[in-house]
Amino acid sequence: MMPALSPNTQAILLLTAPLIAGRNPSSPELLSPGEYKRLARHLREIQRQPADLVLPDATDLLHACQPVIDHARLQRLLGRGFLLSQAIERWQARAIWVISRADAAYPRRFKMRLREDAPAVIYGCGDISLLELGGLAVVGSRHVDDSLIDHTMAVGRMTAQAGRVLVSGGAKGVDQAAMRGALVAGGKVCGVLADSLEKTVMNREHRNLLLDRQLVLISPYDPSAGFNVGNAMQRNKLIYALADASLVVSSDLNKGGTWAGAIEQLDKLKFVPVYVRSEGVLSAGLDALRGRGALLWPNSPGVDAFESVFNAITLAPMSPQSDLTLDFSNEPSDVSPTPQACPKSLEVVEKPSEAVSPPVAAGKSSNSLPTYVQPPVDVTNSDGDVAKITSTPADTLFAAVRELIQILLKAPMKEAEVAAVLEVSNVQAKVWLQRLLEEGLIEKQKQPAGYVIRHSSLFSSDQAAIPHLEKSGRKSSDLQRC
Repeated sequence: MMPALSPNTQAILLLTAPLIAGRNPSSPELLSPGEYKRLARHLREIQRQPADLVLPDATDLLHACQPVIDHARLQRLLGRGFLLSQAIERWQARAIWVISRADAAYPRRFKMRLREDAPAVIYGCGDISLLELGGLAVVGSRHVDDSLIDHTMAVGRMTAQAGRVLVSGGAKGVDQAAMRGALVAGGKVCGVLADSLEKTVMNREHRNLLLDRQLVLISPYDPSAGFNVGNAMQRNKLIYALADASLVVSSDLNKGGTWAGAIEQLDKLKFVPVYVRSEGVLSAGLDALRGRGALLWPNSPGVDAFESVFNAITLAPMSPQSDLTLDFSNEPSDVSPTPQACPKSLEVVEKPSEAVSPPVAAGKSSNSLPTYVQPPVDVTNSDGDVAKITSTPADTLFAAVRELIQILLKAPMKEAEVAAVLEVSNVQAKVWLQRLLEEGLIEKQKQPAGYVIRHSSLFSSDQAAIPHLEKSGRKSSDLQRC
């Protein structure tokens, strides 16, 4: 089912998309990504949405945007309604859907990892839900020999056998080999294209895979856009943002898109662990990536060893959604709740600070760690039994967050994602999740991978959170979108 084109998305397309097949998308009339980012921030500040710009009485709003974008320029762009209707008709004929940051279906990984740099619009074809499953990103050079093609296809097959999604860029060479290996083995694949989405989705081989929900192809660029080096470089971060781990099969040294994307990931973004190929003839590029912190890929891993690559700790797990994501969505969502995107107002429902800062014993300095025992705490297990336990500070803190974690785990989350929302270390999140597992309140599932609340242990915590949300100025219905 194709996502409906929302009014906000239509407005964003009018402001940023070329809308004419073959036209240079860098036309000076269109808003650049940086200009749209500033406009979006301004609209949020004055509590308006992109869709408000095309309302019949939008004249005052256009003038209110003058400090950011010239209102006459906005009028010219927003007056392209006929061109937009033609473009929509063309996209729909090719089963291409379009979503924007204002839509609930927009990939949450882009919002949470890229924040303001998440593409304003995403074009795609295929099963959009595949974008939420994580997986293994495989990248590499376009020009490689047959032995590397075979090796890469084997990685794709292993990814499929392990039940993981394969994420790649769709370019010739390593990208296509990895995707082909996974698809032939019956796996799921996300292709993040830098160009020619329209042409690619019309390929007969791809059409069947798209219809069978094995494949989703997306691009942040106009579906008819041709190849552009800058676009190819910029889309690299999108590949890493959709994944849980990454493998660089081949790379030149100090040049090329593969090198630039891997270095950006290692030095700056740090979304996922970066591995480099460890079999066959290595290269100066891979050796250099190792020197910058990349890990060695396990030699000929079985499924168990393959799963271990997803457990490496990254330095920058997904961040909670904030206002800086420029999300204008006010509409009910038909997609699964996204607990990682909960606003900070939900992160302290039970005031954990009272447990974090116990009183200091008399005669002790504030730097000492006094013995501090809380009164007995009631703990309810999955069978409804209540027991009183004498708690330590750690128990008290756990009591403060246990129900919040259960609210978050209505949709599967991994340790790093829970840690990101609660702003604690991965180790601390793991300890809390293990305690909930032992109490039988949550379970760990493989597909999609992550911890999730057991249906028999649903709490009334949602209702407890609602008053807090209302005090913070949010509607209680927002809880379902968190």
